Amino acid sequence: MNRRKILLFIISSSVLMLIVPGCSKKSNEFNPDKEITVVARDAASGTRGAFHEIMNIKVKSKDAETDNLVVGALEFDGTDKVITAVEGDMHGIGYISLGSVSDRIKAVSVNGAAPTEENVKNGSYVVSRPFLLVTKGDENELVKDFLEFCQSLRGQEITLSKHYIPGAEEANEYTAKGLSGTIKVAGSTSVSPLMEKMQEEYRSLNPDVTFEMQSNGSSQGIKAAMDGSYDIGMSSRELKEDEAKELNRHLMAIDGIAVIVNKNNPINDISSKDITKIYTGEISTWSQVE
Repeated sequence: MNRRKILLFIISSSVLMLIVPGCSKKSNEFNPDKEITVVARDAASGTRGAFHEIMNIKVKSKDAETDNLVVGALEFDGTDKVITAVEGDMHGIGYISLGSVSDRIKAVSVNGAAPTEENVKNGSYVVSRPFLLVTKGDENELVKDFLEFCQSLRGQEITLSKHYIPGAEEANEYTAKGLSGTIKVAGSTSVSPLMEKMQEEYRSLNPDVTFEMQSNGSSQGIKAAMDGSYDIGMSSRELKEDEAKELNRHLMAIDGIAVIVNKNNPINDISSKDITKIYTGEISTWSQVE
């Protein structure tokens, strides 16, 4: 009798071991009827400003501007935080700079156009924005020299290597002038990786130049340039009318904004119409996406 009980216990335990992993696997599968986790950037982000404007999430009426981001959306103050959130949630959706796309997540096509440099350049990929460097008044010799470097042939090579489209229509060779001093830069976290590479290459040619940089969002970078606390502001959105009146605008590059989902999400293409509906709360589950 005891042997029978022991045998039944062993069999029951074996069956449970087979059943439990199966249940666990099922619970981890993509469920199109589960609520979409909407991931966005923080209000100071130029990526958010550009994306919400392009996708008609932010709307203007007379003198007022309203951002209709769905209540409950997760808002993060950095690109990597958005990637991490979508990477860890198979029902999530987010947006990041095209140059920041990695194999941690999946960048989907929008209106049938893949998020590639070629499609951004030819206009078929509609979600794109400028990378701007802004200054106030007459730049000093050192700042002018660095801006020239950014738009030189060497600067364009760096831009292309980071998967962005160069902003300068005509580029010249750069020759170092042996300058020295410090350049203070602040602003967009999306522009920062490209800016860091520009600074590295510039310093290899001008070893007596140092940089102080703070990545704190486009709006803060623009404000810093306007009040003179920093030499250069980085922005990943277009300047507003009042900002453009006070600042010099330098187009560094053109960037696509990639719409990203979890790698387990089977969706590979989404319409701009459905993106707007997701981010404004009209669509709440993946099964509602056409």
